[in-house]
Amino acid sequence: MVVTMVLLIPNLLVKLLQIIVNVFNAIGQFFSNIFNAITQPLLEFYNSLMPLLPDGKLFSLRAVFEAIPGILQNLPITLLLTVGGAVFGILLAMVFAIVKINRVKVLYPIQAFFVSFLRGTPLLVQLMLTYFGIPLLLKAINQKYGTSFNINEIPASVFAIVAFAFNEAAYASETIRAAILSVDPGEIEAARSLGMTNKQVYMRVIIPNAAVVATPSLINSLIGLTKGTSLAFSAGVVEIFAKAQAIAGADYRYFERFISVSLIYWAVNILIEQLGRWIEKMMDIKQPDKFESLQQAEGEGI
Repeated sequence: MVVTMVLLIPNLLVKLLQIIVNVFNAIGQFFSNIFNAITQPLLEFYNSLMPLLPDGKLFSLRAVFEAIPGILQNLPITLLLTVGGAVFGILLAMVFAIVKINRVKVLYPIQAFFVSFLRGTPLLVQLMLTYFGIPLLLKAINQKYGTSFNINEIPASVFAIVAFAFNEAAYASETIRAAILSVDPGEIEAARSLGMTNKQVYMRVIIPNAAVVATPSLINSLIGLTKGTSLAFSAGVVEIFAKAQAIAGADYRYFERFISVSLIYWAVNILIEQLGRWIEKMMDIKQPDKFESLQQAEGEGI
């Protein structure tokens, strides 16, 4: 019975990976359709403004802005890489942080090895290891357990997201660990005195308080991850940087096209900054009106 269940694990993992691949494909197509539907009405007006811009031989301002619509068509892929890497990275980071804080016997050395390796090697190298390593692993599983997973069906974006998620987890885990340790021990003891289990203490006390501390650093990490997605072109993912290179290769206006993609990265990161400020504002804990009036009355009494 146990042996049968163990042999079923690879098949379950392969089916899970197939589901993940299908989900990523569906999400990417969904975002692309929405983005095209929103931008299409604006495109004609945008193109009508292009003749007004100067078009020089040495440098063309028109070429800078002409390339932006074409590059923006691949923005959903960049956003998918960013969001996918961030979500899975934060989940892994929470696991790494909890394992390190509690010094789990078996998992702690594994966590320490992964974090040390991921922080000590370039992201591009990790991306290549993921891109070539996962297919080898799946081939080995197919040969050993008789599974028939088609490696060619896996989009290159899946390999990139895996690499970005692990890299993000290595750095974010220290941020989350420090945030968890910053929670007031008195609040934790008070929660336990009320009969809360360890899971309830984490979910209701530790994580909400730690999130307030960790959010600014995690937003900065998200901005870095967004810029880091430009490396995905080396794994065959055609995101906005790869699209800019492709457009530049047609007319050799590399300088102008790289300015175009720089403006897009800049705009996206400004939006992420504003999102971070909004999240921080929403998480800000303010004193109740009654408590503020009580403090004011006490101050007047003094």
